[in-house]
Amino acid sequence: MSQAQRIEQYVARRLRWLRDLPEHPRKAALAHLRRGVGRAPGDLPELWGIFLEGMPEELESQTGKPTQGEWAIYLALTLYALHQQGHTLPGDDMNRQGVGLGQAVRRLVPQGEDPADSSIQRRFNALATAAQTREIAQHLRGMIQLLRAAEVPLGYAQLAKDLFYLQFPDSASQVRLRWGQDFYAIPSENDQIEEETNYG
Repeated sequence: MSQAQRIEQYVARRLRWLRDLPEHPRKAALAHLRRGVGRAPGDLPELWGIFLEGMPEELESQTGKPTQGEWAIYLALTLYALHQQGHTLPGDDMNRQGVGLGQAVRRLVPQGEDPADSSIQRRFNALATAAQTREIAQHLRGMIQLLRAAEVPLGYAQLAKDLFYLQFPDSASQVRLRWGQDFYAIPSENDQIEEETNYG
């Protein structure tokens, strides 16, 4: 199993764990995770258990400097908590398996507006072309806040995998291409029906 697959599986497990917690511990865990937005992995001791418990050993840093895997997992979990704010689990979960970032962001483009002329597309471009992890995190935070406001869900296990690959020049271009393909894909009739049902 590749590191990226381990990251995807680990984040999916942690999201299920969060969703299945009793209400008060879940709210506390999500609040702790939100405090981690904009920080680095390991900065806040109250996040260690939420973020590190059960993490595959091969993803952990041996030097004290966060690995690419730790960054991907940390960003996915903290940004999920930000996205989830104001939505009640387990029913109103902003994590939706199978919804990629490009697909989710496309739903922010006002109906009838050309995606290429949209301010959303310009913000998405800034995120996709960001080179440094902290810069990616900053742009992604703004995008997640827009998704939260519009009540558009996102698949966070896939996002973690994307964020891992985005940190390597050889694979970053593949992530960007898939995001672009998802953003410009013509929604199928089923997607449009689901969108109207969920967000209309």
